[in-house]
Order: sequence, then structure tokens, then C-alpha cells
Amino acid sequence: MNRAFDLVVRGGTVVDGSGAARFEADVGVKDGRIAAVGAIAGSGVEEIDARGQIVTPGFVDIHTHYDGQATWDGRMQPSSWHGVTTVVMGNCGVGFAPCRPTDHDRLIQLMEGVEDIPFPVLTEGLPWNWESYPEYLDSLATRRFDVDIASQLPHAALRVFVMGERGVNREPATEADIHAMAALAKRAMEAGAIGFGTSRTLNHRSSDGSPIATLTAGEDELTGIAMGMAAAGKGVLQVVSDFNDPAAEFAMLRRIVEASGRPLSFSLLQSPRDPEQWRFMLEQMTEAKAAGLQIRAQVATRPVGVLFGLELTANPFSTYPAYREIKDLPLAARVARLRDPAFRARLMAEEPDSGRAPGLSPARAWERIFPMGDDNPDYEPTTDTSVAAIAAARGVDPREVALDHMLDGKPGDGRGMLYLPLLNYAQNSLDPAYQMLQHDCVVPGLSDGGAHVGMICDGSFPTSNLIHWTRDRTRGPKLSLEHMIKGQCRDTAETVGLFDRGLIAPGYRADLNVIDYDNLTLKAPGVAYDLPTGGRRLIQRAEGYTATIVAGQVTYRNGTPTDALPGRLLRGGQAAPTAMAAE
Repeated sequence: MNRAFDLVVRGGTVVDGSGAARFEADVGVKDGRIAAVGAIAGSGVEEIDARGQIVTPGFVDIHTHYDGQATWDGRMQPSSWHGVTTVVMGNCGVGFAPCRPTDHDRLIQLMEGVEDIPFPVLTEGLPWNWESYPEYLDSLATRRFDVDIASQLPHAALRVFVMGERGVNREPATEADIHAMAALAKRAMEAGAIGFGTSRTLNHRSSDGSPIATLTAGEDELTGIAMGMAAAGKGVLQVVSDFNDPAAEFAMLRRIVEASGRPLSFSLLQSPRDPEQWRFMLEQMTEAKAAGLQIRAQVATRPVGVLFGLELTANPFSTYPAYREIKDLPLAARVARLRDPAFRARLMAEEPDSGRAPGLSPARAWERIFPMGDDNPDYEPTTDTSVAAIAAARGVDPREVALDHMLDGKPGDGRGMLYLPLLNYAQNSLDPAYQMLQHDCVVPGLSDGGAHVGMICDGSFPTSNLIHWTRDRTRGPKLSLEHMIKGQCRDTAETVGLFDRGLIAPGYRADLNVIDYDNLTLKAPGVAYDLPTGGRRLIQRAEGYTATIVAGQVTYRNGTPTDALPGRLLRGGQAAPTAMAAE
């Protein structure tokens, strides 16, 4: 018996990604595309009962770092656990192509330092069956994934490839260097790069402590690369910067966009150094938009913070002499020592060796450190729940509270975690993020999926966005579900030129989520040892995703992966469906 559709999602509440009000409808899928939306009489080869649930487009995460993971793994977890169906990698100027064989270790050390992905994991996992950037894309094109993958040309790799040691040492690029980089950028866009990423922040360093090679790249170099992209007529620009001189830095970025005509996005966060600077940046984007320029900001939707724990890269005692004695012991043995009263007393009597403990001097910042809780962890915590407040209420040293939580906080056995918000939380509130998210030049971003495997776990941003901003927030106004779905589906897709997805409408990609919205739950972060060489990484899962669908195929059912791997490498931007192009 012939079926009209490959898949029909029945009776759900459709939040279609356009920002329009939700509505009840069936969604029919044929040949990987949405074929019908409404009351569907025809049957599907497969049907999903979505009554009482929401149906959304698949989420498009434009700020990830799966550049290595995509070469050895078909599942882009944790992102694909959180309804993400398309990822963009190659952000912040770090990646693995182009790369000469003599520079393999150099690029691995850079990724290890910038994105906290261990050297042995990358050494073991990367096949290095490429040298040029087009060859890297060709390698990815042979693989199958649970999401679609788009890649950006990373500036650091490009600079080192062209300039060698001079590039590493951040020497100014010569006219010949710029010409060579522009030619390679043009070739990369023609081969299928979705864009170009660069970093201008001191926070990005190689594992040996040296700043990223792109930190001080001149405007002539960046303009030259952008003009190479313009010659190809393709590609978006992505920038992360310290914005130490915000007016001058933004003016430079604007000139690059004006000269090249290429769209640009940059990372925007509330910094404790200048808690009001984000307002200026919004004003500058508004002016640029009025002038016909596409400059958007990627905004983190919760604090960007560090997780501390005995099982993680760092904890508040990492620089204490007594802890250093036991730091290489297996976790269970360290836990036993830390529970020993004599050892604990010696630890508490010490001071850290370093004036700066891990993170942002947590030994002097207990009022900004919070015990990480259970399911639906609180990412907008109040000061009365801090380690300092708990210690004051108990009449004990804050270090006692911190150590007790790491030893016995859930899930226990030394796996409790502490949370230190660093950015987007300068005034102990997410109200600035709320205001940023309402600006028409802002998209949700900066999840860093696939990176910071021992200190940060933000690949869960898409789920957190729905739970916190549209359902559970109590410390300020919420955002509508329609607004947030549009933000992390259609708006993110358009930002990088993926006009064929992010909407539930006939002709668009059949990337969908069926979500039990009322019961959607973000789980507490945990640790897995499933990277190459048994490498450790932070993970965070969710409950409530009834189904995630990529190109019409169900990839996850109730959080469990199926055998389907329909995701592919995307070669550059994607045009809107022909029938919809005029709308």
C-alpha cells in the first residue's frame, strides 16, 4: 500500500520558527522535506503522535567546536541530545585545516589550550588525511552524522599555513602573505566553507600559554581575507574580540563588512570589566543595520561559567600543596584521602601556592561560586545560595562547604560540582541577557558544543533556553516560546546563510523536534570517558525530547539514538526552497 508521506507528525502544537503564534497541525514529510502542514488525511510510512506536545524546527547551533570530533564520531553529542540538527564549527579561529604535517602538534596544542580538548585525545582521534582545507572538507564529506555539519575556515590554521613561525609569533602579515591568505580563503569558500572564523581575545591561548596567532592580526589582513571571500561571493565572518576599545574595534569590523559585503557576527557578553558595554554594541549594530550592513551578535543565554570538581580540569584546591600530592591518584583514592580527618585538616591549614587559584581566584570569590544542583540546575542563582552564604549560615569556612559538596554532592562519590559564573552575570542577574535577546540583530549562540570538555558544559544551551527563558524563570520577565524558537532556529540559520531550514513550512528541510514541553528537564552535568584514549568530557543530557528528526529521519527517540545517521557535510550556504524563495 502506497503511503502519501514518509513521516507524519500528528496533532502537535506547531511553533514554526517564524515567530508567529503557535497552532495545532499535522506535519507531513516526504523525501527529507516538509511536504504539508495542516490537517493531513494521508498516512505516513511512520507516524508520531504529538498530541499535547510542541513541534519545532530543528535547532541550528552556529557556535560549536566539533572540528575534531566530526572526524572520528558520527554523533555530535552533547548538541544532538538537545534538539540540535545543524551545527557550525570552525569558530574562534581554531581548527585543523589547512595544516602541513609539521604543524599537526602546533594546531593540536592550540585547540587544547583554547578549547580544553586534551592533546592525547586529538592526537589519537584525528586521522590527518588532509593538508588543504578543501581536502579536510572532502574527508568530512565521506562521513555520516546525526546532524548536518557546516565548517568555517579557521584563521589561526590559515595564518600558520601561510606564514609559518612568523604567523605563530604574530608578526604583521606582508602584502604577499595577505594575497596568499585571500586566495586560500576564496578557494575554501568555493570548496564549501560556510565562512571564516577569527579570534582577537587574550583568553585564547595555546596550551603552552602563548596567545593565539590571530590576536593582533591587522585590519589589512582581515580585509584581505574578507575580500577573498567576496571574490567567491560566499561566506560569513565570525569574530570573537576583547573589544578593549569598543568604538575602534567595532568601526574596524564595520569597515571590513562595508568593503567585502560579507555578513559578520561577533560574540557579545556582559563583561565584569565593563558591565554596560553591551549597550553600546547594540547601538552600533542598530546603526549598521540602518546602513544596510548585516552585523549580528551571538549572545550567551545564561552565564558563561566554569565548573569545578575533583573529576574535572580544576577545583578550588588544585594549587594547594597537599592536594598536589594526591592529584594524580584515581578519583576513589583521592576521595578517601580528602575524607581522612588528618589530611583534610592539613589541607584546610594551607594557602594556595598560586596567587590566582583556578578560574577567577575562587579562593577569594566564594560569594560567586554556587553548588551545582540536580535536574534543571539553576543558571540564574541568587547570592543567598552561594558557597559563602551557606558557610555563613553554618558558621564554617567556605572551603569546608566547597569540599563537602565536591565529595558528597550529587551524584556523590566525589563527583559533586561547583559553578562559577564568569560572564553575563556581572550584576548577579540575567536581565542584560534578556534585553540583548530582544534586539533584532542578536541571535542565541556561544554554546561551544564539543569544547571545554573539562571545565564548561554549555552544549545544552538550546534546552536551557526553552526551560529557563520561556517557562521557569522567576527572577524577571520571560520570553515567549515563539520568540525563542525563532531565535535558535530561523534566526541562527539565516545568520550563516542556511535559508533552507529553521521553518516548518512546505519545501523546507524536514529537521524537526517533538518536545514534551511541560516536562522538559535539563539534567545535571556529568562526566563520561568516551573520547579517544578514554578521554574525559563533561556531558549534560535532557529529558522531554520525544523525537528529533533530521532530513525526515528520526535520529533520537526519547533521548535514545536510533541507527539513522542522515546528517551530512553542508557545502556552504543553502538557498531557500524554490517555491518559497519569493516570500
